Amino acid sequence: MHAAAREPVYLGAIAAGKMAFAAIGLTVRSRGAEHLPRSGPVVLASTHVSFPDFLFVGDALLSTGRLVRFLSRGDVWRNPAVGGAMDAMRHVPVDREAPAAAYLRARHLLADDQVVCVFPEAGISAAYVVRALMPGAVALARETGAPLLPVNVWGGNRLWGQKRSLDAPFPRPVITRGRTIDVRVGEPIHVAPDADLVATTRLLGERLHAVQEDLQRLPEHRPRPGEHAPWYPRHLGGDAVDRTASYQLDRMPVSAVTPTWGPAR
Repeated sequence: MHAAAREPVYLGAIAAGKMAFAAIGLTVRSRGAEHLPRSGPVVLASTHVSFPDFLFVGDALLSTGRLVRFLSRGDVWRNPAVGGAMDAMRHVPVDREAPAAAYLRARHLLADDQVVCVFPEAGISAAYVVRALMPGAVALARETGAPLLPVNVWGGNRLWGQKRSLDAPFPRPVITRGRTIDVRVGEPIHVAPDADLVATTRLLGERLHAVQEDLQRLPEHRPRPGEHAPWYPRHLGGDAVDRTASYQLDRMPVSAVTPTWGPAR
């Protein structure tokens, strides 16, 4: 029996997700799934531009036959029914104030040869530029020997992106039919046991930023002439929050690696 067949909750969630995608005419395009090893532990480090990004990343890798275990914000578990489903799918809650427990659970999953996805930005930047990165994904790959695969996702920000100010309410989804989501899985980064966490995290940031801009520049993802585009980076002609101003919204922990990639503003 295929391993995924023994996970009815996860398979049910996949079916529900596909029905939701079809209902709103959503297309997820993916490239690079062949970089995911067919077996063994894998760490995915994905960009984060919308709240349902985990759905898009998981969908992009369905052809591999492997299920992805996501590190997700801990407040999702506050709803008992949702939390129970997340536990059944072996996802990991993350408490930003005390992330060590999530790291240990992710390490345990990797020891069980699972695919673990980390969103190292630890949130969504209102600038829609790859922001400071937490070094946890690199640390997991260094400690376990698992390959580190950069993953880029773009397009969901037009459906459910970040708020633009600290005092704004939690954003609501904007359901528009016919949207396209792009997911790119990059070639693996081998993280040696003696690798420098900061230097390797900066390498990861540079790779993520380069591919993210490639996706953002695709004609189907650019704003129409004259369109107000708060979901598109300012340095590329959009109306997103200025990158420097977005740092007030990011509130990154002191352990985050400051960007050496991307635009100056």
